[in-house]
Amino acid sequence: MQTTLTSRIRMLYSKHQIFLFIIPAILYYIIFKYKPLYFIQIAFKDFRITRALENSPWVGLEHFLTLFNSVDFQQALVNTLIISFYKLLFGFPAPIILALMLNSLRSAVFKKISQSILYLPHFISWSVLGGIIYSLFSVHDGLVNEIVKWFGNEPIYFMGSKEYFRAILVGSEVWKSMGWGTILYLAALTRIDTTLYEAARVDGASRFRQLWHITLPGISTTIVVLFIINVGHLLDVGFEQILVMSNPMVISVADVLDTYVFRVGLQEGKHSLATAAGLFKTLVAATLVYSADRVAKGVGQGGII
Repeated sequence: MQTTLTSRIRMLYSKHQIFLFIIPAILYYIIFKYKPLYFIQIAFKDFRITRALENSPWVGLEHFLTLFNSVDFQQALVNTLIISFYKLLFGFPAPIILALMLNSLRSAVFKKISQSILYLPHFISWSVLGGIIYSLFSVHDGLVNEIVKWFGNEPIYFMGSKEYFRAILVGSEVWKSMGWGTILYLAALTRIDTTLYEAARVDGASRFRQLWHITLPGISTTIVVLFIINVGHLLDVGFEQILVMSNPMVISVADVLDTYVFRVGLQEGKHSLATAAGLFKTLVAATLVYSADRVAKGVGQGGII
């Protein structure tokens, strides 16, 4: 036993330079992920910023009952589910389709240029993109309304219209993240054995048949894993994006759980209520991840749990 322990210590010391690189990641998760778990109890206490957490009285599930009876919370939950569903429906397959299109390009130079252009929106913050989108959809001189007027119609206030706002949210999110999302799929495509395509061509398989029977099965594991991760983030609809792009005219269709927590917790000072809302969101996300993983395993995939 002592010999085994000594050999392990020597092994760790011999590779201590490698483990030093892990320390920042460990500290990050301890400080920002595990330490905040201590404050989950705020959701079950009548917490006030003027008194210590330990001195705050327990109230049990009172804040959760208040949440579920709140019209604002119910509206934020419905908006979150609708926007998240649209983002998953249109945003998840977009990188897959784009990766398949890029992979089919024969010119390496054009492929690299296309990838660079498509990756660019990912590195632009929503503060900047929000201004660009407002300019594009401006009533007075926006490009979109100029096209509308060119067809003889009256300008439309897109950013203040409940009918169009969610479509703009989803479309801008897909445009921003689509290029960056192709990286994992392109990496997965490189692992497919090229001899399979050669054999398929010899057998007379069309490009669609090769795509359906070789390419998609070859990246199916990556697709399933990313789908499970995306389902886990179903309630994360983009706090910064909505905060930048929303306005009082569309708040009834734009207010989501993240903005609700921000408004109730920081602006109104109801920290216990905001913590309860955040904990509810976390529990729902964990349930969704587990359910998606069960479904993936049920259809013959590996899952992640």
